[in-house]
Amino acid sequence: MQNFELNNGVTIPMLGLGTFQMSPDQAQKAVVSALESGYRLLDTANAYLNEKAVGRGIRESSVTRQEIFLSSKLWPTVYQDKTAVDKTLRRLGTDHLDLLFLHQPAGDFMAGYRQLEQAYRDGKIKAIGISNFHGKKLTQLLEQAKIKPQVIQVEAHPYYTQSEIREVLTPYGIKLMAWYPLGHGDHSLLNEPLFTKLAQKYGKSNVQIILRWHVQMGFIVIPGSTDPKHIKDNANIFDFELTPEEMAQIAKLDQKKRYYIPNDAREEQYAQMQMDFEAQK
Repeated sequence: MQNFELNNGVTIPMLGLGTFQMSPDQAQKAVVSALESGYRLLDTANAYLNEKAVGRGIRESSVTRQEIFLSSKLWPTVYQDKTAVDKTLRRLGTDHLDLLFLHQPAGDFMAGYRQLEQAYRDGKIKAIGISNFHGKKLTQLLEQAKIKPQVIQVEAHPYYTQSEIREVLTPYGIKLMAWYPLGHGDHSLLNEPLFTKLAQKYGKSNVQIILRWHVQMGFIVIPGSTDPKHIKDNANIFDFELTPEEMAQIAKLDQKKRYYIPNDAREEQYAQMQMDFEAQK
């Protein structure tokens, strides 16, 4: 597994396992499978309600915690809860996180960000992340942050390359972590003739071509799968390289098409969406 370096000198694997929409049982098994397949980056969230299971998967595996880059996300309802970081650590069964995000630009997100900054100073987290921030809220956070974030997690794929946000992030050296990296399973994207052609050339699958495109774009990519074969195949992207000409061809596929449309009203609903994080199995 190859790594990127974040703007604070911390290294992060280029590819990891996303656990969005996985049940606790699925997440635990997927984590074990991923770690056995060479993954060292695992991503979860308070709101996924599988943090305890991810922690169990880590302990069940033969890989030590020190070898793993573990990330989670605070949900907006706990941005003002001074115990939120410690509770997240306890659910995961760890004394630190390698990366902790604010999950949504909702509610008092600057209070949440101050929590992350303090956790960073205290050594409880090694890097700070923001997820789904955009527009004025992104600008506000970047202007007011005393410690600039290391990572932003947003939807990104060949149909939507986040060119505007990337332009904003560049001066700060903030890395992009892509969710929906395969376009939410859109068959039109997965079966693009260009990807089929490149897959034949390199002896890879269309999915592997897309994931390779992500890392060559400089994106950290976290495809989610519960199938051990798919998990293993998704990591098999480091033995070939797309040419600059092929990357330029893929760039022409950008349609500004996204599968999740954010808006202020929807985001503020998240700040009212209470979940019992401790009740998870």
